[in-house]
Amino acid sequence: MKKAIIFLVAVALAGCAVGPDYRKPTVDVPQSFRFEDGEARDLSNAAWWEQFDDPVLNELIQIALQENKDVKVAAVRIEEFVGQYMTTRAALFPQIGVGASGGMQRFTESGSAFPSSVKNPNDFYEIFLNGNWEIDIWGKIRRATEASRAEILSSEEGRRAVILTLVAAVASSYIDLRDADMEWEISKKTAEAYKESLRIFELRFKEGFSSSVELNMIKAEYEQALSRISFYQKTIPQLENALSILLGRNPGPIPRGKTLDGLALPIVPSGLPSDLLEQRPDIRRAEQNLIAANARIGVAKSLYYPSISLTGIFGFSSTDLSKLFRSSAQAWTWAVPVTAPIFTAGAIRGQVKATEAFQQELLIRYQQTIQIAFREVDDSLVDQKQTKVELEALGRQVVALKEYARLAQLRFDNGYTSYLEVLDANRSLFDAELRYAQTNAILLRSFVNLYKAMGGGWVEVADKMTAQGNN
Repeated sequence: MKKAIIFLVAVALAGCAVGPDYRKPTVDVPQSFRFEDGEARDLSNAAWWEQFDDPVLNELIQIALQENKDVKVAAVRIEEFVGQYMTTRAALFPQIGVGASGGMQRFTESGSAFPSSVKNPNDFYEIFLNGNWEIDIWGKIRRATEASRAEILSSEEGRRAVILTLVAAVASSYIDLRDADMEWEISKKTAEAYKESLRIFELRFKEGFSSSVELNMIKAEYEQALSRISFYQKTIPQLENALSILLGRNPGPIPRGKTLDGLALPIVPSGLPSDLLEQRPDIRRAEQNLIAANARIGVAKSLYYPSISLTGIFGFSSTDLSKLFRSSAQAWTWAVPVTAPIFTAGAIRGQVKATEAFQQELLIRYQQTIQIAFREVDDSLVDQKQTKVELEALGRQVVALKEYARLAQLRFDNGYTSYLEVLDANRSLFDAELRYAQTNAILLRSFVNLYKAMGGGWVEVADKMTAQGNN
């Protein structure tokens, strides 16, 4: 019998795990991005947000990485999967426990000839070691452990994805806030100009030098500017509140650094499409989920085969506590229970089919995640390139409209035109300045989106910053 046990252990150690071994899927990777930038540089491992050259933004990102609640939840989830892995892996080893009991018992003497030599009631004492070890011949436990290990790595990549998204969200939210600040200032400056014009034309109208048409046109433009001010007075606190939540704080005011047009433009990062497979946390997470699903197929298939265990109990039992540990009080047993399915009405086949289908689903999702990553990088590259061209055109338009407004005012002052031409010039300039600020913000956000889409070693830099908050 001992030889049989040794044989079973040897088979368990040498046995092959059922189910498919994981092989990295073949992915159709393009050789280059459609909209590459010739001036791109290898900056994927740097803290790219520092290129905006705004110490306040740097500090806000530092605070968010240390205090954001989503980052903290993601870190806790890793511990959850580590615990599950430890539980699963423990089944590879013998499970040993101990039990002890003591008490008194009395047998009934009614209706039976109870031996007078037997003490009744009597005491009893016992202590036992018990052990159980499921021999993993078919690799069920090894496959389950493989799946749990992949789930840990998946949760780690999920945490990295949260960090990547958080940094981009803080930077974008700060840009939105500075954009709203600038548009608010433009609106206030324009309203002040219209207010002064309105005051002058009210005096001119009283003196009969101006028509009610001109007066009401100026008043309409003034009220329009006031409505824009009110809009930003509502929007700016809402943006501050949203950014506060990203910082892990209650809603409140946000400190300001450089103005929107004072933020430096980052450099376009370089990279190849194949780099995304190693850099993007969402792609790496999708692959780890695929690895786990692949291992679960082996767990399901192992149910077709017998389950073999080693069980044993060794201890002492006595009615006299002083004699409990004598050799005569020894008691033990051991066994090799074997269970095997004979008829399950397709239950095991159903589990195998479900796990195989789920693995195929995650394979398709993995491929889709890669395609989406390629698209996001291409979108971001063309966005920053064309938005830069658009911003330059809008800058030239603003310069032209400022000159137009100056000349229109000059023509009106010299009696060559009505004030309607001045209003048209000022209205066009106001709209152009707002569009310029909005487009500038779009350009800055396009760089944020590009670094987010490219992934890269900068996530590791940000990850270390989260650890600093826990020291």
